Amino acid sequence: MHMFRAIADVLRQIGGAIATVVTLPFRALARLFGGASQTTRGRA
Repeated sequence: MHMFRAIADVLRQIGGAIATVVTLPFRALARLFGGASQTTRGRA
């Protein structure tokens, strides 16, 4: 039982790391486009 729990914890940590790595580029793109849209709105 302890072995399964340890494996589940490891898989959960790996899943979390993969999720953060996958979402980081999208967050950066959203921040870039968000900032660009805000700057264009201020100029126009």
